[in-house]
Amino acid sequence: MAQSLRSSSLWLLLGWVEIRQRYARSKIGPFWLTISMAILVTALGLVYGTLFKAKLSEYLPLLAIGFVFWAFISTTINDGCNAYISASPYLKQVPLPRGLFVFQTLWRNMIVLAHNFVIVILVLLIFQIDFIHQLHFFVLGFALVVWNLMWAVTLLALLCARFRDLPQIVASFIQVIFYITPILFKRDMLQKYPLLIDLNPFAHLIEVVRGPLLGTAVPMLSWMVCLGLAVLGTLLSIFMHGKYRARIPYWV
Repeated sequence: MAQSLRSSSLWLLLGWVEIRQRYARSKIGPFWLTISMAILVTALGLVYGTLFKAKLSEYLPLLAIGFVFWAFISTTINDGCNAYISASPYLKQVPLPRGLFVFQTLWRNMIVLAHNFVIVILVLLIFQIDFIHQLHFFVLGFALVVWNLMWAVTLLALLCARFRDLPQIVASFIQVIFYITPILFKRDMLQKYPLLIDLNPFAHLIEVVRGPLLGTAVPMLSWMVCLGLAVLGTLLSIFMHGKYRARIPYWV
């Protein structure tokens, strides 16, 4: 990882070039993602807000922020499953540090998040939500989310290079998790089944970035779960990479 960090100019360039190639000759480029997500969030907000009989001024910011960060987390994990597989031409021919492709995946999705974050800013401004006094907690929460995604991508890239059915299993798992994570609904709407929230790490990852932007306090349990996951996951990914990283070129 240290060697990969020293090669930051390379993975920054690779991630940026990948985004530019994907939207080559497009007039507004990645902002197509922003537009499509804004339409989706507005439609979901109106439909589910009506179904849940919630105030639009409370429900739409909750949905918009949760949906933008869920898209970032889920897409990064799904892309991470193929980080080594898609980099197989490089890994078979050049002795590049493996972490370079992990950082490339994270950086690429952070660029997309930056475009989608326009939706969050607009929602905060339209509904005049005071989040400034919680901004430092948002920065801390976002750092924890990125830290957790880093070890998750590192571990999944290794496992998916060895077991090629795993990316499909992970994608299906992520789809199911979406419906039991408080994104379309409020946390207190699932009071009958609190364990579905308390034992759901994705719920805590969303909470540590959404709560501060909504100007509300984040439960201590969410901070502890995110920090504990980051430490344990990092140790696990270091162990697995130390043991199996030499085999990656043969697996891909």
